[in-house]
Amino acid sequence: MTSSAERTVPTMAYGYQHEERAARHRLPAAVRAPFEARTWREFGYALLNLPMAITGFVWTVTMLSLSAGLLITFVGLPLLVLTLGGCRAIGRVERARARTLLLLDVDEPGPTRAKSRGFLARAGAQLGSGVNWRHVVYTLLHFPWGIVTFSVSLSLFTYGWGLLTYPLWRWVFPVYFGEDGLQVYGSGDGHHGWWLHTPADMLLSVVVGGTLVLSTPWVIRGMAHVDRILVLGLLGPSRLDDRVTELESDRGVVVDTAAADLRRIERDLHDGAQARLVALAMDLGLAKEKLLEDPEAAARMVDEAHGEVKVALQELRDLARGIHPAILTDRGLDAALSSVATRCTVPVTVTVDLPARPVPAIEGIAYFTVSELLQNVSKHSGAGRASVDVWQVEDRMMVHVSDNGRGGASLSAGSGLAGLAERLDSVDGVLVVDSPPGGPTRITAELPWRA
Repeated sequence: MTSSAERTVPTMAYGYQHEERAARHRLPAAVRAPFEARTWREFGYALLNLPMAITGFVWTVTMLSLSAGLLITFVGLPLLVLTLGGCRAIGRVERARARTLLLLDVDEPGPTRAKSRGFLARAGAQLGSGVNWRHVVYTLLHFPWGIVTFSVSLSLFTYGWGLLTYPLWRWVFPVYFGEDGLQVYGSGDGHHGWWLHTPADMLLSVVVGGTLVLSTPWVIRGMAHVDRILVLGLLGPSRLDDRVTELESDRGVVVDTAAADLRRIERDLHDGAQARLVALAMDLGLAKEKLLEDPEAAARMVDEAHGEVKVALQELRDLARGIHPAILTDRGLDAALSSVATRCTVPVTVTVDLPARPVPAIEGIAYFTVSELLQNVSKHSGAGRASVDVWQVEDRMMVHVSDNGRGGASLSAGSGLAGLAERLDSVDGVLVVDSPPGGPTRITAELPWRA
């Protein structure tokens, strides 16, 4: 068996890594940044931060103060619920703005559901919703941050491009203002100061302006990253909501997979073994009728029926192996995968290095994953050899299948690998495919480890 330290399997999260192919540009990133669409989108987002922050802050502070002052009356509670609803509406606009300008796609938080009917129950659900209050916190925190982002981005942008292009518009000062150039500092009487008008001043202006122009995109990107954190952390669904949605999706996949397996078993029984057994019964009936009239013909029919019985038994064994192979239950994953490898059309090397047997559910999914991947190798890869490696890394079980075929496998919708990835996802597993055109193909399945 091969130890995990000797394997040369690429690693990313949980042991897999894809080689990133960076696009080649003639200009360095620092020079391209001021002219990239991302910079202008994030700059527009920073400028819009101030009006949006003012709107949210004024709404929240005004309505919270008014609601708190009127809580002793019957008007305060509806106003407070209205305040939270307004903050949710502001959050909806902010998510749309982040989606358009920051390319940050944040899911809509789920609606707040009351446990019973009636105004008080619905109001209590709104007041007890953590999502609503996170929207309130966002409107309060976004106000000072909006002032910072608006001021910093606009100042750096204006001063940078203004100083960089200063030699082109310096003429306006002697023509319209009667001064030699832009005054950096000076006294009120105009006798002492510094005016940018000499060639050295022009060069200094261009150098400082160019430095600001080149550095401004990175400052804006840093502030935009903080904006992404605020939107994602305060305006998105909670982790519990995400987990519930994920589990609901996984449950649907499991139900669909189970239904598809039942339909497959029913079809295989109806079209295979059942049809053969029906034909066998008819042949035996005819042989029984001919037994006295033509014993030789009856013997031939019985012999043919015997062959049909063998074929039907083999189909039943294959069907049982497709449901859950006995060798997997009796001897474990190593022997079961070795059995699968013998049915592959190319030589397969199997290495299983596990400290113990995983639970039956994980063991079965690993078996069927390797079985389906090796079927793909036989049918589509054009490979000359393949390998299967199974090992444990902390709380994950890694299943790696590789071949030296033509490559081109993908997780695109409708492919067999996409369905396999959904099945793995139902148990918090991951399927990673690395199959460039021309090969080789390396597919790794990660499953939770439970011994």
